[in-house]
Amino acid sequence: MREKEEKFVTDNSSNKVGGNDDLLASPYATKFVKRSLRPDSRYGSLLVSKLINIVMADGKRTAATNVVYAALEIIGRKIPDRHPVEILEAAVNNVKPLVEVKSKRVGGATYQIPTEVRPKRKLVLAFRWIREAFQKKKGRPAAEKLAGELMDAYNKQGAAMATRENVHKMAEANKAFAYYA
Repeated sequence: MREKEEKFVTDNSSNKVGGNDDLLASPYATKFVKRSLRPDSRYGSLLVSKLINIVMADGKRTAATNVVYAALEIIGRKIPDRHPVEILEAAVNNVKPLVEVKSKRVGGATYQIPTEVRPKRKLVLAFRWIREAFQKKKGRPAAEKLAGELMDAYNKQGAAMATRENVHKMAEANKAFAYYA
């Protein structure tokens, strides 16, 4: 069984509210400790584990794991000179956006303001765009669609790269409003 990762204050003297012994502060007032992601069992990669979580639907981890591993095997067969995890890393790095636009209301008008993307959000957006791109494809098994989208992203083409380019074009077009940020 997993260890409980949230730590709550148990010393009653430190979490009293207003001096009354009966009233204790909520245990939810403590700082939340983020659960760490475990590497996947086959490749030992946190990125593959994250991809499995992104592909997973309705809590079906085994199905998502099978899809991701099958996609990586397909990639390994089509590009034999590089390790599939290296191709995955390169594909995700290619799809990561540098800038995005955020709406801001200024004096009755709404402006699209280009902003830099935080590193964690870059990864989230890249995985989201890859997932959406491979889910839109029809007529083939999920592993083939995912492998195709990852290879397209590796080659800097495909739907996920198109989404990235559209976001960059929007940011470039609205560069004049950057001073509102």
